[in-house]
Amino acid sequence: MPIHKEQNLTIRNQRDFGAGIMYMVIGLFFTIVATQYSMGTAAKMGPGYFPFYLGILMTLLGLLILVKSMRATAAIEAIPKFNWKIIAQITGAVVLYGVLLPKMGFLIAIIVLVFVSASASKEFTWKGTAINAAFLVTFTYSVFVLGLKLQFPLLPFFLQQ
Repeated sequence: MPIHKEQNLTIRNQRDFGAGIMYMVIGLFFTIVATQYSMGTAAKMGPGYFPFYLGILMTLLGLLILVKSMRATAAIEAIPKFNWKIIAQITGAVVLYGVLLPKMGFLIAIIVLVFVSASASKEFTWKGTAINAAFLVTFTYSVFVLGLKLQFPLLPFFLQQ
């Protein structure tokens, strides 16, 4: 008579388990919403074709991550305590960007966004954040103002002509 090992389904890696659930929920959401649009064919895709199959792919990826989180070889990793202060600080930085952009301009708003959100991290340094802000200002100016020709204030209202 064969001896069977008892299968113990425990979540060894809580981070991967949570990520798998999140991917599955988002994937299922896009899959379900995409069914409300015409699908078309692979040769002539409708508006629901790409989100439908991307949702299925994301759901399957989430299922794979979820299953791997329960394997005996998975690293034991707990989900850290949820830090509301960091979430509020990063969300506040984005809101502050939206408030500052019309009156203080693109340059100031980007710099404030980068410094406020970076200060939420334990790895925050003034020098690294300043370099990041300079790069982000240059990159976004190149893309949105020069490349896409979008119009929005670049400098504070008191420095504009």
